[in-house]
Amino acid sequence: MVTIRNMNRAILLFGTATLTPAALLAAGATWGGLWIIAAVLYLTAMPNLLDRVLTRESTTIETTGGDGLAILVAAVHFMLMPLMVWALVGETLGLPEKIGLFLAAGLWFGQVGNANAHELIHRPSRGLHRLGMWVYITLLFGHHTSAHVLVHHVHVGTASDPNTSRKGENLYRYMRRAWIGSFLQGYRAEHARLQKINRPAWRNPYALYVGGAALCLLLAFIWGGVAALLTYLALCAHAQSQLLMSDYVQHYGLTRRIAPNGKVEPVGARHSWNSPHWFSSAMMLNAPRHSDHHARPAQPYPALTIPQDAPMLPRPLPLMASIALIPPLWRRIMDPRVERWQDA
Repeated sequence: MVTIRNMNRAILLFGTATLTPAALLAAGATWGGLWIIAAVLYLTAMPNLLDRVLTRESTTIETTGGDGLAILVAAVHFMLMPLMVWALVGETLGLPEKIGLFLAAGLWFGQVGNANAHELIHRPSRGLHRLGMWVYITLLFGHHTSAHVLVHHVHVGTASDPNTSRKGENLYRYMRRAWIGSFLQGYRAEHARLQKINRPAWRNPYALYVGGAALCLLLAFIWGGVAALLTYLALCAHAQSQLLMSDYVQHYGLTRRIAPNGKVEPVGARHSWNSPHWFSSAMMLNAPRHSDHHARPAQPYPALTIPQDAPMLPRPLPLMASIALIPPLWRRIMDPRVERWQDA
């Protein structure tokens, strides 16, 4: 039985891992210097170091908790985005400081903020779902709210899912295909859903996704002119690339078998790559425990586990995403592993 003490300890671990870099980013935007260096190191070197040195798995606790932290991380996201744009277009920081801040901020929005929004859009509560949706809208990626749930979770591991990366497909080709494909297929899925429940076409949430993104861009322009608009676009693109890199790594080459009658096998543990490394998992709210998430999409992040028969990444998820930037190295590491799992 889970005790209150264990639950609080687990949430404290997740909170420390996710919110510490946000505090460093805020300090870096305000004072620059060593705070920015600390933020960059926290989001790059520190996960790789701690995952290597401390080999125990990340926290698992059978609880429905975690909503409070998810709401807090979303609130921090909304405050951090304008602060980052302000710091990047202002004259307080030097060019090297701005480069470091841009790098670290994009990593936090794409790895931590995205993981949290992903958690929220799966929650049955309408309020939490909409909170996650607005996080994605402010990243100019609102369509992911529909495409992830209605397309990816239904068609993962098949050619019908634009977010399942194919064996031999490099990251850069995948990102173009996945962004465009998920936008279009998410729209079609929402259109079909509305027709099925006899709702008018104007109720399609894509109107909110596109309209909300346009509003965010307009506010950036009004606030800081062309410089703020371009900075905001670049920051969102950086964050979106982190999201797409995670999808690329977590499903690379793993496909579901198709029976002679055309029926696709059910989604199983073997259709997602996982990582047991505790610090990066805590920082990404257990998103690297991906097989269990696909098996139980509504399961709160503290309770996610790693099935014994699940494919395992050889290195932590953030490091594997970095390796994916070099396609020949990525294929040399991952293609033999894909072949072994596909032949199993």
